[in-house]
Amino acid sequence: MCLGCIGCSASVKRYKVQVVKEYTHDTGAYTQGLFFDGGRFYESTGQFGESSFREVELATGKVLRKLDFQQKYFAEGSVMLDGKLFILTWLNKVAFVYDAATLEYLQAYSYPREGWGLTTDGKSLIASDGSSKLFFLTPEFQLERSVDVKMDGRSMRNLNELEYIDGKIWANVYTTDMILIINPADGKVEASVDCTGLLPRTMRTSATDVLNGIACDPATGKIYLTGKYWPRLYEIKLVPVK
Repeated sequence: MCLGCIGCSASVKRYKVQVVKEYTHDTGAYTQGLFFDGGRFYESTGQFGESSFREVELATGKVLRKLDFQQKYFAEGSVMLDGKLFILTWLNKVAFVYDAATLEYLQAYSYPREGWGLTTDGKSLIASDGSSKLFFLTPEFQLERSVDVKMDGRSMRNLNELEYIDGKIWANVYTTDMILIINPADGKVEASVDCTGLLPRTMRTSATDVLNGIACDPATGKIYLTGKYWPRLYEIKLVPVK
């Protein structure tokens, strides 16, 4: 994929990010899912033997509650809907459901594809699997519909972490510093966000991995980004590229 071509079209709006504020982020967190619910901040993390779901104190990065997974599971995207917490796994072909308030296990569902990102529009679960498709699912993980994400007719693969913001789906393109803003009705990419340089080189180590983690606090409209094993979480705003 040509990164230089992402967002080149005149029909696709182009943005870069400006840091508003930065927070401490756990460098042991291989970030997979990031979201707010009821004013609380949550994160799911991956890797076999490291996977967890945690409630995090935004101001300090302190882990307030943590749910650890068995070593055989690689946790992926997560979201809450109607009082339930939903968590995908990468290769295990299983999706877990917990009580959102207590984090008590409720049940598991068979899942037919790789689990990557997960978000919700308030009605359906919306999932990615690393392809160019987004899947709209019932809370019982039954497929409602899918869309192929395209920009100027070209399918955009490697869709990963997802967030539903103001009626659009934000998806980071795995292994790149780009986020796509997608129309959920037809999968059309309406804007691209260039996050190049968000985490300074001086803060990177050999363990620092890629951009991954998009969260919007619906109470404030503030948007936050981070990455896998990143030492920082950033509140950002979009700046149009002219």
